[in-house]
Amino acid sequence: MYKSDVEAADAFVSKYKELSTEIAKVIIGQDEVVKDVLISIFSKGHCLLIGVPGLAKTLLVNTIADVLGLSYNRIQFTPDLMPSDIIGSEILGDDRHFKFIKGPLFANIVLADEINRTPPKTQAALLEAMQERSITTGGKRYELGNPFFVLATQNPIEQEGTYPLPEAQLDRFMFNVWLDYPKLEDEFLVVKNTTSSKKVELKKVLSAEEILYFQELVRRIPIADNVLEYAVKLASKTRPNTEHAAEIASKYLSWGAGPRASQFLVIGAKCHALIKGKYSPDIEDVKAVATAILRHRIVRNYKAEAEGVSVDKIILELMK
Repeated sequence: MYKSDVEAADAFVSKYKELSTEIAKVIIGQDEVVKDVLISIFSKGHCLLIGVPGLAKTLLVNTIADVLGLSYNRIQFTPDLMPSDIIGSEILGDDRHFKFIKGPLFANIVLADEINRTPPKTQAALLEAMQERSITTGGKRYELGNPFFVLATQNPIEQEGTYPLPEAQLDRFMFNVWLDYPKLEDEFLVVKNTTSSKKVELKKVLSAEEILYFQELVRRIPIADNVLEYAVKLASKTRPNTEHAAEIASKYLSWGAGPRASQFLVIGAKCHALIKGKYSPDIEDVKAVATAILRHRIVRNYKAEAEGVSVDKIILELMK
């Protein structure tokens, strides 16, 4: 597709800028969130979005699917949702043979809306698909779309009737992105654009083949040993009462991040470097992705909660 990785890296920067410009036609003032979601996609990761209702989480995924030219399905998670409702089921056909009817998981981008509203059995079916990028039913294995990306949302306010994701399942997500309320000027533009009859036409910027190519390019990017060491040490600092634990971790954490965090820190840093037009990541690129990668992998203890020490504050201290 490209003569060299340097040429491909330059093409990636221009494609990313084009993507951002197209998405900004619809999604206003959420640049950091859009960046994190796109890094997840190009890093072959999945993303968990946490924010109150009405912050355009669904619209964001719709828009990204449009500009990437990928198939998209939305699953509304409810307490009565069964695994077969998302992965599909076998039915008896006219020829008296069972045939498999694919569920909504068979798409390139899947929005798992309010993932914590469904029981663990159904959550587990989705998370198997996220890890293996395939599902098994009736003794047969079915490959999912390629590329395959899950974006799950959670509402942080309502906790009644919810099933919080266990830490082992949260670990499957590359990023945990917190959405905040828009700035006043951004909200003004949102309201102005969405209460008129103006239609926004989005153009497709990338094909599935190009996305797969850029996903492999991200993994080929070289990384210096000192940057790799920083990423691994940062993850190990979060593990309380271990050899490399930071003082703040032993004081305020009951559980730290596992090796998957180190892997995502390196891959995320590589992708962040590419976006910034660099051919190799440095420590600043690791820091840029660290908060969203670590915040759902570390568990605060009672002391941290009693003293009001937030997860983000602990991560910032670890990066100093």
